[in-house]
Amino acid sequence: MLNKIILIGRLVREPELRYTPSGVAVARFTIAVDRPFANRQGERETDFIDIVVWQKQAEICTQYLGKGRLVAVEGRLQIRSYDDSQGVRRKAAEVVAEQVRFLDRPREGQATIGAGSNDIALAESGYSEVNFSEDDIPF
Repeated sequence: MLNKIILIGRLVREPELRYTPSGVAVARFTIAVDRPFANRQGERETDFIDIVVWQKQAEICTQYLGKGRLVAVEGRLQIRSYDDSQGVRRKAAEVVAEQVRFLDRPREGQATIGAGSNDIALAESGYSEVNFSEDDIPF
């Protein structure tokens, strides 16, 4: 069986970092991903996809990513069930990230640590930067 997802999109808001009772870091954020086709009105629709990142990568994402940043996420789809506040059983789909790659640099005005903070984040996470425009993506 195979459960593999690769997404490229922009963060909708700042990542939220929490820790499990045993001290493991977990971050959640949402990315906006445009659909590859237009609807009947000629507009491209957007999907908002929830991402979950664990351990050191969660801390790095929280430290260096912010709203509007372009990322590539590679991971697996996970469906979980929960009871809402009215006791109704609900399901949520989310991507559990195995790798998060930063595809752009912080915009002016975004908080950074030093001039090369994106390079620091990439080096700490063990990933390298990929330089291309959104027009280069075939989907």
